[in-house]
Amino acid sequence: MKNRLDVNLINLFSSYHVWEESDRFFFETDNGLKYFVDFSLEDNPKFVAYWFNLINMSGAASPNDTKIWQTVFCIIEGFFQANPDILLYMCSTDGGQQAQRARLFSFWFNKAGQQERYFFKTIEVKGEELDSKEYVAVIIPRIHPQAQEFLKFFDEETAMFNAMKP
Repeated sequence: MKNRLDVNLINLFSSYHVWEESDRFFFETDNGLKYFVDFSLEDNPKFVAYWFNLINMSGAASPNDTKIWQTVFCIIEGFFQANPDILLYMCSTDGGQQAQRARLFSFWFNKAGQQERYFFKTIEVKGEELDSKEYVAVIIPRIHPQAQEFLKFFDEETAMFNAMKP
């Protein structure tokens, strides 16, 4: 990332304590589940965009824990405060649960009440395997100078990708 996230500021509002190690942001739930979030630069000469990655390191199913989404969105907000760029997100296909992950992330976004500040869009794309689907999302500040241009690009790229798949 261009600018480092302020972990102290994130922790002022986060439900779980967040710490940083090697450009990853970790937290542990009350149930002992460990997560990390990181951001990786998308290779695109026209737009500055980062892939947002949320990893459940424990591999165990997480209970309905509202503190998880609250913490995740504090980290995302910290990202945008430091880097007013574009975030991309692809749901993990582990266990064939990508549709549920996409719905859950959309639910979290709506519950966080961020619709006034950010554009959020999820698109279903054809996966590598026959009849498989993947879900890609974009989060972009409404005040971003390239917001409309990027959203159009996002739609065109995902449509082209879907058209190329059988």
